[in-house]
Amino acid sequence: MTLPLEGLRILDFTQYEAGTSATQTLAWLGADVVKVEPPGIGEPGRGLSVAPADRMYFLNLNGNKRSVAINLKRAEGRDLVLRMAPNFDVVAENLAPGTMESLGLGFEALKSCHPRVIYASIKGFGSAGPYAHYRSFDMVAQAVGGSMSITGTTDTVPLRSGATYGDTGTGMQLGIGILAAYVRMLKTGAGAHVEVSMQDAIASYSRVGFLARETVGDPVPRVGNNLRGLAPTNTYACKPFGPNDYVYIVATSAPMLERLLVSIGRPELVDDPRMATAETRRENEEWLQGLISEWTGARTKHEAMAELQACGVPAGATFDSGDIFNDPHLKLRGMVQTVDHPVRGAVEILGNPILIDQKPSCLTPAPLLGADTAAVLKAELGLGESEIAALRESKVI
Repeated sequence: MTLPLEGLRILDFTQYEAGTSATQTLAWLGADVVKVEPPGIGEPGRGLSVAPADRMYFLNLNGNKRSVAINLKRAEGRDLVLRMAPNFDVVAENLAPGTMESLGLGFEALKSCHPRVIYASIKGFGSAGPYAHYRSFDMVAQAVGGSMSITGTTDTVPLRSGATYGDTGTGMQLGIGILAAYVRMLKTGAGAHVEVSMQDAIASYSRVGFLARETVGDPVPRVGNNLRGLAPTNTYACKPFGPNDYVYIVATSAPMLERLLVSIGRPELVDDPRMATAETRRENEEWLQGLISEWTGARTKHEAMAELQACGVPAGATFDSGDIFNDPHLKLRGMVQTVDHPVRGAVEILGNPILIDQKPSCLTPAPLLGADTAAVLKAELGLGESEIAALRESKVI
């Protein structure tokens, strides 16, 4: 099958998660992604170690790519990159502010040798503004983007999400930006500088959570799992009452509530005046929550989800990591796959949520550090064996 992004070529200087998640998703969809890393240790996501000890962190974020090891602190290494760059459509990076510029590989430098280049950057706070020189990680982005302020309850400190949407969420927005610039380049020949700020991305993801400011003012309070003013939407404990034995139930409308009451065996409450309006349900929320909790407490989270969904009630068991990796539904959809890593052997990873023609992406393992250096330099620059050997001897590659 021809993949939709075959022909798109990316020179990848990303590290850790935010940038790597963007380029990996594009690689899953067919882009040729060549990752440029420092010789010896590779990008920090490898765990500051040689390839055989690569962390699962790196393996989960760099599949379907190739790796070249080039010393960018050497003029000869930078020259290799500048000579290769015109063969690629995109240069992607999420290094600390000013790093690429200090190496002579910033947007202006690359644009001078490759006018059609799409230069894609993730920065914690963007390249302009009073915070531009600040550094960021996922949890910092969640803090300054506002999402932590609305995550938790009134009794908790602001909480970060366990899902790293400060990183991967920003990466997905960068991926969209790259594709938009690529479409324009194919139409007009114009390159572009695509930038996504992690703070901007999280603020965008928080926009619905901030809607309550219209009625409650600032700051919008934390309300936990209880959807604002829409009782009885919440999480409910299930047997055997472990830390993740809950089911989330959504009953935000009268028809949903009616189906919920029927499914828990209390159809007589459909016409109860306490159920009449959102306001009366909110006034009687504790009583209503108790009815539902009694029902869910007699079932496992999977049983509760199956029974409620069978009646048309939106409900989801709180899947933990074991549930996810063993879920037959996710395996059927190709979200859980096993790849054969050249050193670690069989490695189970989560895949691409984007299906093209209802087919899951074919995952390949993350490359060993510099595994493709010689092949890429031969193909892109026409270097011979002796030239490559000399570069290795002088520690340029």
